[in-house]
Amino acid sequence: MGWINRRHLAASAAALMATLSLGAAAQGAFPAQSIKIIVPFTPGTGMDTIARTVAPRLSERLGQPVVVQNQAGASGNIGADAVAKSTPDGYTVLMGANTMLMAAQMYNNVNFDPVKDFSSVSMAAYGSLMLVANPKTGFKNLPDLIKQAQARPGAISFGSPGVGTPHHMAMELFKLESNTFMLHVPYRGSAGYTQDLLSGEVNVGFLPVHVAQGFVKSGRLVALALGSPKRHPVAPEVPTFEELGVKRIDVDLWYAFFVPSKTSPEVVARLNTEITAILRQTDVKEMLGKAGLDAVPSTPAELTGIVAKDYPRWGNVIRTKKISAD
Repeated sequence: MGWINRRHLAASAAALMATLSLGAAAQGAFPAQSIKIIVPFTPGTGMDTIARTVAPRLSERLGQPVVVQNQAGASGNIGADAVAKSTPDGYTVLMGANTMLMAAQMYNNVNFDPVKDFSSVSMAAYGSLMLVANPKTGFKNLPDLIKQAQARPGAISFGSPGVGTPHHMAMELFKLESNTFMLHVPYRGSAGYTQDLLSGEVNVGFLPVHVAQGFVKSGRLVALALGSPKRHPVAPEVPTFEELGVKRIDVDLWYAFFVPSKTSPEVVARLNTEITAILRQTDVKEMLGKAGLDAVPSTPAELTGIVAKDYPRWGNVIRTKKISAD
């Protein structure tokens, strides 16, 4: 072999080693560019509040810009689909919620799988829902509602901010478990729904516990049950559904961070480490608490387990009640 060929081979080998070294360094240097958190709903929602609370702190910890981008539509499906189809490198993060598991099963032609197309990073927060009644109904407790609903199917109305919202789905699950039928009155948002619940235009419905408790204390609504596994410190006197004998009504809203599937475990672990540390900060807990959210970080495995349990549970309700958002 000639000297020129040997020199060419040596140079090629050196270039290859340099390329491999640069590639390895790039992989190990996450993050090397800005990160985008996609919020699949409009500004001002619970998940938007969480994302905008976490983003600047995550930027400080990672040394890179972290930008929040709202990409709303189709009950969150548009934003979730965009993240599912993005490059699995950790630079596009989804601020998701359990509504994603519901919406993906209520719309036709959804082009992503909310279980298979995402890797779990960390749970972010919970928001508890309380079932309340207008005082005009005369309901003093949950057994009163169940008795009347069973005796007069369809005579009692319940409201929600819209078809497929957590408030709606929580009531459908309650109806299924209590063997009752009540008339659904969907609204276009929370404002009109809450106003008509307070006036008595609709009889009962779910509200976030922080919102509901203020009206309960003022006597404008009656607390019937809390849709959480345990009582909430904001309303410690309100029993859970399970305490009252109605099982499987755990309808807490949960919010969590996801990345596209096939994102490397190392990148997922780094994001989890930083995000969970942020969610444990006292000032972050206080900020989210004022918005009615309880900051609760988790491991990726814990979040994956929650998704695996909730997806078929809500799917069963959607199919049984023939709920469609199309």
